[in-house]
Amino acid sequence: MATDDARLAEIERKVESGERLSFEDGLALEESTDLIAIGAMANRVRERYNQNFAYYNVNMHINPTNVCVFTCDFCAFRADLDDPRGYVMDRDQIVDRARKANERGATELHIVGGLHHKLPFDYYVDVVRWIKADFPELHIKAYTAVEIEFFAKIARITIRETLERLIDAGLGSLPGGGAEIFHPEVRKEICGAKASTETWLEVHRTAHRLGLKSNATMLYGHIDKPKHRIDHLIRLRELQDETGGFQTFIPLAFHPDNSRMAEIHKPSGLMDLKVMAISRLMLDNFPHIKAYWVMLGIKTAQVALSFGADDIDGTVVHEKIYHEAGAETPQEVSVADIERLIREAGRTPIERDTLYHKVNRDGSTWRSGDHIDVRTIEPVAVG
Repeated sequence: MATDDARLAEIERKVESGERLSFEDGLALEESTDLIAIGAMANRVRERYNQNFAYYNVNMHINPTNVCVFTCDFCAFRADLDDPRGYVMDRDQIVDRARKANERGATELHIVGGLHHKLPFDYYVDVVRWIKADFPELHIKAYTAVEIEFFAKIARITIRETLERLIDAGLGSLPGGGAEIFHPEVRKEICGAKASTETWLEVHRTAHRLGLKSNATMLYGHIDKPKHRIDHLIRLRELQDETGGFQTFIPLAFHPDNSRMAEIHKPSGLMDLKVMAISRLMLDNFPHIKAYWVMLGIKTAQVALSFGADDIDGTVVHEKIYHEAGAETPQEVSVADIERLIREAGRTPIERDTLYHKVNRDGSTWRSGDHIDVRTIEPVAVG
């Protein structure tokens, strides 16, 4: 890589030798305008982990309720208890959504929603139990760390006990939502009432100790600054050093429409790619970085596969949270389209399940194979 920036040259030396980047290195990357050089470094790290493969899954979203006790400035999804937009899904609706997911060949249900202060913890446990009773093969990735803390409070039990009850009901893993930005300068401004940084990290630490895998996120492009983003990534890296329980990191681009922060412009495509690349470089202990096409847009997600991302998420049916905030992406993309998008980006598509096992399809049925190890997969010709 040719660069006139001495700081980037030193970072490149570290990247090539596998050395960990420091906070100062992260700031240097943020301050640099050489996106191509940063992307090239991130791409090398991406291929070191995942060669030429790009992953996707077949999934469906369920948001059981949008009623929420919190009023985060960036959220366009929530509704008050007496809001005509407010809703709570009942058992029939939940099971019907799971049935449709199963019929479509989904391997995962992604379940997150509002914090409804009139619903008991048993409701949230039942959502998991209802699905697993009829569709035991579906993996349930459910409830952010913010929701887990809320459940613990309304049930008056510990976070560990909360997770244990959900695991008993059939919980398979945790999503990464609710992290937003960890730095207190930003967190207190955009979501001061919700779970603290320390609580978010403790929920995931506890989940990992109980044997659950989880994801991690970062919401960027609002009032955050470079130092806040690098601080966030390093805190995640430190917990991953401790537990090894994170599977993938998902940078989430802020969508301002219909929120209390509607005056802020959403991040540019250049910022999206830069954050993606820096995330891949800083998170040296995360096996996967995801380009969530719902928020980035399909074209940017494609390009991100050369800027550090190795996963493009899934077919994603019935996503409400980001579409309420103005996401203009489609509600669903077919498997054929996802594979075409990946191949157009010069990558080899691999369908995975939630825990990164290769999915083997036989007509209308599927089964999980071995955990994906790129050293054992024969590349498929890109055409």
